[in-house]
Amino acid sequence: MLAIGSSITNIHTSTTCNALLRELEKIWNDIGESDVDKDRMLFELERECLEVYRRKVNEAVNTKARFHQTVAAKEAELATLVAALGEHDIHSPIKTEKRSASLKEKLASVTPLVEDLKKRKDERLKQFADIKVQIEKISGEISGLHPVNNAMSNTTVAEEQDLSLRRLNEYQTHLHTLQKEKSGRLQKVLQCVNEVHSLCGVLGLDFGQTVGDVHPSLHGTQVEQSTNISNSTLEGLERTILKLKTERKARIQKLRDVITELFELWNLMDSSKEERNSFLRITSILGSSESEITERGVLSTEIIEKASEEVERLSKLKASRMKELVFKRRSELEEICRLTHIEPDTSTAAEKATALIDSGLVDPSELLANIEAQIVKAKNDALSRKEITDRIDKWLSACEEENWLEDYSQDDNRYSAGRGAHINLKRAERARITINKIPVMVDNLINKTLAWEDEKKNCFLYDGVRLVSILEDYKLTREQKEEEKRRCKDQKKMQDLLLNQKEAMYGSKPSPKKSNSFRTTNGYRANGNGTASMPPTPRRNSVSGGTSELHTPRSFSGRQNGYHKEMRRLLTTPLNNYVAISKEDTLSYASLCGSDESPPLG
Repeated sequence: MLAIGSSITNIHTSTTCNALLRELEKIWNDIGESDVDKDRMLFELERECLEVYRRKVNEAVNTKARFHQTVAAKEAELATLVAALGEHDIHSPIKTEKRSASLKEKLASVTPLVEDLKKRKDERLKQFADIKVQIEKISGEISGLHPVNNAMSNTTVAEEQDLSLRRLNEYQTHLHTLQKEKSGRLQKVLQCVNEVHSLCGVLGLDFGQTVGDVHPSLHGTQVEQSTNISNSTLEGLERTILKLKTERKARIQKLRDVITELFELWNLMDSSKEERNSFLRITSILGSSESEITERGVLSTEIIEKASEEVERLSKLKASRMKELVFKRRSELEEICRLTHIEPDTSTAAEKATALIDSGLVDPSELLANIEAQIVKAKNDALSRKEITDRIDKWLSACEEENWLEDYSQDDNRYSAGRGAHINLKRAERARITINKIPVMVDNLINKTLAWEDEKKNCFLYDGVRLVSILEDYKLTREQKEEEKRRCKDQKKMQDLLLNQKEAMYGSKPSPKKSNSFRTTNGYRANGNGTASMPPTPRRNSVSGGTSELHTPRSFSGRQNGYHKEMRRLLTTPLNNYVAISKEDTLSYASLCGSDESPPLG
């Protein structure tokens, strides 16, 4: 078709040229041009046509060269874009087309692909720019340096050469790592800020100023201002927390000292409950650890100053009432010593203290401090003596049961079926078991006391008398008492024998009626029917209470002296006169020896 078109064009062109030549020749003939002129003008005409053809050929050559150059540039640009984007699966369509394809066809096939790759590149560049801006921003926040916002907005040529997805993924991975680190740092900063807020609340400090000194962004009043998470900020927060904790510890110790003084002064001055309740908010910290003290303002300087002012006020009031306080503390000392059977120090006795204070020879504060030291010493002594005093209590309790059993044994109606008789019988049985343990109790108590004296290098005094001496006297008296009881039993047997002989010789006569009444002591009594009633709890005075004749260790010797006199009076009476013993002597004898009669058989 192209050949046919060219032939038609050539025929048309030749026909037109021949027609024009014939017309020109006719014109020349009409003019009368010579053949030479005609040949010359035809030659010039041919030359001009040749120049026109030559010019068109040159233009066509240049156009072809430009097309070649454009196609080559497009191919080079395509190769560059493919390399930059990493799209190695894209191939040039020019290489895949036939060699007979024209330059315009080649250019038309490669241009759309190049334009598509250019759009991809622009989008890829935008992605890189966005990621790099974020990386730059987070890196600046972490390092504490804030570069200009557009410093990384333009991508360098070196970075443009690699816009592949692999490179983009590397940037995204780096960005995610930085974002994770930022999140961790932000969380740590917030934790530190919260701790600073809590400490400032307890200490009564300005939170905004405290964190603002570390970095203004931590107390940011501007919404667009991001929280600083740099290393310097974290270090500053940690230093601030350490400083606040140190301050908290110092204030807690100071406040505890003040509260301790307050309690001492309140106890000395007998302060009212209302007066103490005004400081109830701070007194609770005495038994609390540092981490448990979280109430706002409880460690503020105002609270501490208020407590200190109260201590100062009470101290001045204490000075005016010092004499009264001295007597009060001395009474407390004497009460402690009385309860623990320790002799108080006589150097601070009430009479001497009054004389010293009135004469002005001694400062009442020094005297009060001396009494306080004696109270502490008395409490420590009581603590070290506790094991022995507990054993003394048990021993005295056993002695009390022994006294009760002696009185109970003198009751002639103790075996009757009256109310409470079985309870008394059970108690008597338990009392006998306890009494049998008394010698072992005394021996153990002596050993414990001697061991205490060896350890303390001092005598164990009980109401001013050495306890070992009391116990040894008690042992001796008890042995004498047991011996006297044995003699009493022997004498009674002899008396019964003599009475039986007398009755055999002169006949029996009614014996005097025994009285139902008897001496009642230690809580045992008989009811109106002559039967034993349920005894009340034994009236036992503890070691710490007042002493009685039978309960105080020092009273046993006096009790036994009266017993010995009565026994000597009875033993000096001739045996042949036992028949004539009066009723009073018999009763007196029974009160000393006790009844050994067996319970009547049913």
